[in-house]
Amino acid sequence: MCDAPGTGVTCSSLAREETAQEGSRGAWAVCLDPEYSLTHRIRSKHCRIYSFGLGVDDRSLERSLARSGCEVHCFDPSLKQPHLQQDEMWLHRLSVDWRDPNPAVVAQHQHASTKKLATILNDFGHRQVDVLKADMESAEWKILENLVLEGVLHSVGQMLLEVHLHWAGFEVGGDDPSVVRYWFSLLKELERANFRLFHVHSDPTKPHLFLHKNILNASSAYTLSWVNTQWKP
Repeated sequence: MCDAPGTGVTCSSLAREETAQEGSRGAWAVCLDPEYSLTHRIRSKHCRIYSFGLGVDDRSLERSLARSGCEVHCFDPSLKQPHLQQDEMWLHRLSVDWRDPNPAVVAQHQHASTKKLATILNDFGHRQVDVLKADMESAEWKILENLVLEGVLHSVGQMLLEVHLHWAGFEVGGDDPSVVRYWFSLLKELERANFRLFHVHSDPTKPHLFLHKNILNASSAYTLSWVNTQWKP
């Protein structure tokens, strides 16, 4: 996975999440190099962060960005309240998906727990996000496909994504070569949209599996960080 397609860039100023383990480096990181917009947006207090996850315990990167003056929105469908302000961040009982929910289901449950990113941006009145961080537990490939198909990538400055390789992912079919080609095609679409990989982190605690096969020196989960090199907020 470290050989993901596309041209990578070197980031000399990484801001990482804090970790409880001394000497350990966090998986999640943003790039603060001056040639990209985020560091300037932080300085001018105009940055906006979207963070998606389920029952997330560690939001140290989000808290750090909030303390720096960013507007931080954390989306977690397991929350008991629809909206909550905590630690200088907004928490929302909502998550991102590759499709909007069936209106009949929404009516039955009184609220939608998942929406497409384009719908969330529209509902919140936001045109852009400086950082999109997502750990979607194997839904990431279909969500990424939706961002490509709906032309939402141009609205994102940096994207931090945990990808899972132990199986194909939700609603991804075909034999192993077809699945790998599908993954590869989405990564190439990121490159076409001017996203460049600047940070890769493998999780050594995850099983050494690739599409259900044991691979000794591989991890089934990687955190990948891209910067949109042409992003002009």
